[in-house]
Amino acid sequence: MSTATARSSAAQPPTPSAPPREPGRLDRLRDAPKLVRWLAFGTIVGNVVVVLTGVAVRLSGSGLGCPTWPKCTDDSYTNTPEYGIHGYIEFGNRLLTFVLAAIVGAAIILVWLQRRRRRSLVWLSLAQFGGIVAQAVVGGVTVLTGLNPWTVSAHFLVSMVLIYAGYVFWHRTGEGDGPREWRVGVPLRWLARAITIAAGLTIVVGTVVTGSGPHSGDGDAPRTGFDPALVSQLHADAVFLLIGLTIGGVFAFRAVPVARNAVLALLVVELAQGLVGYVQYFTHLPVLLVALHVLGAAVLWVYAVRVLFTVRERPTLA
Repeated sequence: MSTATARSSAAQPPTPSAPPREPGRLDRLRDAPKLVRWLAFGTIVGNVVVVLTGVAVRLSGSGLGCPTWPKCTDDSYTNTPEYGIHGYIEFGNRLLTFVLAAIVGAAIILVWLQRRRRRSLVWLSLAQFGGIVAQAVVGGVTVLTGLNPWTVSAHFLVSMVLIYAGYVFWHRTGEGDGPREWRVGVPLRWLARAITIAAGLTIVVGTVVTGSGPHSGDGDAPRTGFDPALVSQLHADAVFLLIGLTIGGVFAFRAVPVARNAVLALLVVELAQGLVGYVQYFTHLPVLLVALHVLGAAVLWVYAVRVLFTVRERPTLA
């Protein structure tokens, strides 16, 4: 009986195993490094768009379209018809901050959910959120001080810091967490740093030029009191320094293709930006060219930061 039972059991087909479970939505999100990278890139684009809408507020004279902060008016968090188109433009710029915050918030959550959670990306995403809060506070101070040109400049420069942080965030999503390895020697590292510092100096002096010029954001807003021609000349000197360093980098980095290509791209942006700057100066600052020049400053800053990160790399840890 036992032999027959064994033969009968052997003749029976094996019990089919349960089909593998389809990964759920949360499972897919926990293994989505490409989506993290896209969200990191979105922080760069979002900050550049904030810069562009900010200059639209200033050039349209809508800087006090919402005359107080954090509310738009004393009685409303949103714009009211009495402030007309200026209120809509300024309030629209404020709303864009929430869009950027949503992108950053999604990046923070997704970075935290990853199975292979990277501490560096967690901190970089949190830094973006902290920068948005700082940007909102500086923007509020700018409104409450009646568009003081120094706070307006600080408002713009905080955006440049956020663009830098966004680029670092995006760049780190595409490399490993191993120790930093240099592609070039010490002198060329300092050349890359000098190019980025010169780009930052050019942008800082550019904000002083803006604070001395006619486009204040409101007819009653104060100006720095500096001679516009003098600060424009200082700005041009900073531009010449930046272009000279960049041309030097084209030759110095010729043995490192990734760095040489980054410097070449930066040089093209600098020449285009310089052309727009000179044309807007000699045509008495038409608003469209001023807007293009400010947008060009943000783009130039992205390309300058890119140079800094092409001279080193980080391998993936085993």
